[in-house]
Amino acid sequence: MPVARPETSDARVIAHVDMDCFYVQVEQRKQPELRGLPTAVVQYNEWQGGALIAVSYEARSCGVKRSMRGEEAKAACPEIQLVQVPVARGKADLNTYRSAGSEVVSILAQSGKCERASIDEVYLDLTDAAESMLADAPPEGLESIDEEALKSHILGMSREDGDDFKESVRDWICRKDADRRDKLLGCGIIIVAELRKQVLKETEFSCSAGIAHNKMLAKLASGMNKPAQQTVVPYAAVEELLSSLPIKKMKQLGGKLGTSLQTDLGIDTVSDLLQFSETKLQEHYGINTGTWLWNIARGISGEEVQGRLLPKSHGSGKTFPGPRALRSLSNVQHWLNQLSEELYERLSSDLEQNKRIASTLTLHASAFRSKDSDSQKKFPSKSCPLRYGVTKIQEDAFNLFQAALREYMGPFGTKPQGNKKETWRITGLSVSASKIVDIPSGTSSIMRYFQSQSTIPSSSESGCPQEHVAMTPSASESCSEQKSAETEAAMPNKDISITDTSPDLDNSYGNMDMVPEKDASCQSSEAKEFPTQSGTQTKTIGRKINNSKEKNRGMPSIVDIFKNYNATPQSQQETREDSTVSLTSNRGNLSSSTNHSSEVNQEVEDRRETEWGYKVGEIDQSVFDELPYEIQREFRSFLRPNKRPNAGKSKGDGSASSSIAHYFSPLKR
Repeated sequence: MPVARPETSDARVIAHVDMDCFYVQVEQRKQPELRGLPTAVVQYNEWQGGALIAVSYEARSCGVKRSMRGEEAKAACPEIQLVQVPVARGKADLNTYRSAGSEVVSILAQSGKCERASIDEVYLDLTDAAESMLADAPPEGLESIDEEALKSHILGMSREDGDDFKESVRDWICRKDADRRDKLLGCGIIIVAELRKQVLKETEFSCSAGIAHNKMLAKLASGMNKPAQQTVVPYAAVEELLSSLPIKKMKQLGGKLGTSLQTDLGIDTVSDLLQFSETKLQEHYGINTGTWLWNIARGISGEEVQGRLLPKSHGSGKTFPGPRALRSLSNVQHWLNQLSEELYERLSSDLEQNKRIASTLTLHASAFRSKDSDSQKKFPSKSCPLRYGVTKIQEDAFNLFQAALREYMGPFGTKPQGNKKETWRITGLSVSASKIVDIPSGTSSIMRYFQSQSTIPSSSESGCPQEHVAMTPSASESCSEQKSAETEAAMPNKDISITDTSPDLDNSYGNMDMVPEKDASCQSSEAKEFPTQSGTQTKTIGRKINNSKEKNRGMPSIVDIFKNYNATPQSQQETREDSTVSLTSNRGNLSSSTNHSSEVNQEVEDRRETEWGYKVGEIDQSVFDELPYEIQREFRSFLRPNKRPNAGKSKGDGSASSSIAHYFSPLKR
């Protein structure tokens, strides 16, 4: 049964704002002497002068392209200025550019619903602002219109030879006989022009924009006239826009689907899709994809601006091209540690500034094998519940890599194939944190937040805070099948395992020198981009934890600790009162007093066993370091040392002890 047609509104006003050569502009703001000069930003490495990641329009006019290396750019444009991206931990540090992008977003968000799509691009839903302008001060009644708005490119605008361009734009905006959709777009033209001027004034950054009735068309239009210009797509000009647009230029059609449309259906431009019925497209590509293709051929898109000022995920990655490819586990671990440090810094900043937490850690890699019979086989992505703490993220990322490598190499691993041993090379690594959700507003204590998770049915046993993850549409896709391994790690003599979802994964790696056995601290699963196949079996690779050092590595995280806390304020007060033992009685009555206190202590201990799932000595001290000081102080009040019921009797004759120290267990560090 065909899916319902996505709801569309031709009366919406959507803008896509795209920064012009943004990295170059950021560097030119730091070094004003570079303005007007051919400039490129280089991600430095010693091979041929590094890779160009941004090229100014002055350099482009000299033939410099982003695909060039630094030495090639100098050959094409000897006067070009090459500016290196800041480096941290041996890789490019983009924090300067992210911060600059946030400056722009804070300005644009003042006029309507704002969705930050990347470091240098933003979607705006200006419908409400346009409606208000149309009601209060319609363009047709304006005495003057800003010069920036009159430079707009309006697709399909009729203009006679010799007509003044700006006057033609004014006439289009101020038409009294225009339908409501075009009048709203006219208001959008004025609003966006003013926003772009404000961004330039406050940040010194120029930007271009596309204005249309939906996100898809606005995105296409924003790149048509750059830099520092804006392009408008009225409803009547949609067919003109799509008629000459190559199919590969459309969002989500640059990969395999676009190639299939070209080879299987002979489609070159988006408008070529118009010759196929919706049913025909559904037969080839399924119901949902077929309907989506039918819609985009007509400029229809029901995708809404999400109202998101913060990124959906955080990631850190690095490529290792050619001879730089990683070929040993030690090198991979080194770079995973560096990437994890950067990721944790961004997560910590997000938590502190925006009160958000992430719940899923994902590892991606690209690789090739020395004897790769299946050249299309990709290195699998792996995910697990995210544990806060740089050491935890580093350990989990490395365990995910090892699990993915076992699957990638197949059941034979690195055993010799003929006279040679098959080897692997890693050409790209990245770690990312996703499923980011807000900590509920009004939460005065971290206790209240984590305690609310105890209401989740225990059958789910997920490492993600699911009551909050559910706020995002795709949250359950990668969390629903994940089980927190942190709780298992706190139990001695339990098998700690990585669960690989690979139908051909073999357990018996015996002498695999590339992946030594290691205690895994998380459960890995296929990332969303690599769905598991039917018939997938779960297999366990691991060994038991037998010494205290290894047990400490698997200490429970703060999330698991609070899941086991069920005390109420009343029970807390009772516990404190009951734990106070009177030591002011006469020496002659000390024995009876001790017996009474022993009974009280036993009652307190029983109550603690019911209300608290962990003993003081079982909790890793590093857990507390993850919390703000005031939360640490509040939490420690629940962790007073347990008193011994029989501490008042000596081993020999059962007489009363003369030292108060016997009431308390030794301090465990």
